[in-house]
Amino acid sequence: MRLAHWAVNAPFRPLLLAVLTASFIAPAQAADLVTITRDALNNNAALASARSEFSSVEAARDVARGGLLPQVNASGSAVHNEQFESQGSARGAGTGAGANAGVGVSDDSYNTVSLTLEATQALFNAVTRQEVTQAERQIDQQVYLLAATEQQLLIDVASAYFDILRAHEVLEARLAQERAIGRQLEQAREQFEVGLIAITEVEEARASFDQSRADRIAAESNLQVAFEVLEQLTGQRYASIEALGDSMPIALPTPTDRDYWVEQSLERNPQVLAQQAGIEVSRVGVELARAGRLPTVQAFANYQYADSDSELVSGYDTSAQVGVSANVPIYTGGSTSASIRQGTFQLESSQYDFESQRRTTIQQVRSLYTQVSNNVETVEARQQAIVSNRSALEATRAGYEVGTRNIVDVLNAEQNLYNAIANYAEARYDYVVNLLSLRQQAGLLDVEAIEEVNAWLTGEDIHFILPESNEPDAYQRAMDIGAPPTPGA
Repeated sequence: MRLAHWAVNAPFRPLLLAVLTASFIAPAQAADLVTITRDALNNNAALASARSEFSSVEAARDVARGGLLPQVNASGSAVHNEQFESQGSARGAGTGAGANAGVGVSDDSYNTVSLTLEATQALFNAVTRQEVTQAERQIDQQVYLLAATEQQLLIDVASAYFDILRAHEVLEARLAQERAIGRQLEQAREQFEVGLIAITEVEEARASFDQSRADRIAAESNLQVAFEVLEQLTGQRYASIEALGDSMPIALPTPTDRDYWVEQSLERNPQVLAQQAGIEVSRVGVELARAGRLPTVQAFANYQYADSDSELVSGYDTSAQVGVSANVPIYTGGSTSASIRQGTFQLESSQYDFESQRRTTIQQVRSLYTQVSNNVETVEARQQAIVSNRSALEATRAGYEVGTRNIVDVLNAEQNLYNAIANYAEARYDYVVNLLSLRQQAGLLDVEAIEEVNAWLTGEDIHFILPESNEPDAYQRAMDIGAPPTPGA
């Protein structure tokens, strides 16, 4: 990638600076979002492929440009000749010795050497010039496609990072739920053994515990998978990452005007700009096809040298030419007209592609803005739901102790509380990811935006090694190869 070319694309310059950052060596402490993002920019295979594709398109421009520059060719040969010739009298008359006098045999063996040196310079070649122009427009398009790949990698890494934190918080909630319901199961078991409750309440508690255990196992699996996704994006394995702080600001996007984000997306979204550049590529393609009807003119100069050691021809021969040649296509079997039609349809298709991308981007920006706005209210509502469900659980437990509530009510209240905790975690991370996705669609997602989010991290470690689930002994005592507990067991 050429720095000079990227210098004119200021919106994407921060990404380039991150790409040029030295490879990160994982330290002992937990990795943060910026560190992992730099790892991804340096090691991601899809991004490396996009960079190679960009270099390939740049090289194609140089290939096309070569047709407008001088062409010099040299050719030569060295040949050994063996010549056999038999000659006889034209009249063929006479007999005897006199008859053979008119017949002779001549053999000749000789070598020849030749050298040709030719130089040409295009004076007028509309096809090649249009090929160069088209290659330059393709480079412009590739710049935006590369920027789109980089921005997609940034959002993928951020999403994977926060999916780990999301999965970890959900796992913590499921572990707490399992322990709480396990204690409830143990209490029910003890009450059943002394005859205070029926066996059905023990079964209800065990069913709830089984469900909480299954939820915890699923949460553990989700955490492991989330770490694997991050490794796939960066090529690095992380033992731990930093957690998100509770003081993270939850606010509407700034500016709060939705139309601002739509305008930014139409001006800066690399996918939109790439499709717009694709129109120019197709438009030049039409001109390239039309150029096939124009003549080509070139200047040429050549020098020829030949030498032979034949007895009949001795010495060497040289010649030189300088001139101008022209080629006028008169009829090409209709291929030129067909190429023009093909290019016209490709131009029309690229215009529709641009319009489709423009509409899609507008819709995505509007939807993401709405989602972020709703996330702000949802986070607050989920947080209040935790408070409400905690109060409800305390009231239900008090009612259970005085006999106005049964164990099913308590178990349901337990599940509601920990579901509320998990939902609150989901809402927080939905807000962060949707906010970054909004910036991506607006073409404003760069390393600086990642650094802003990185400032919300606390430094607390989230480890890949999963915590052990402390299964209550009471549950193990209540389990007898899947059979319900019996009195006195």
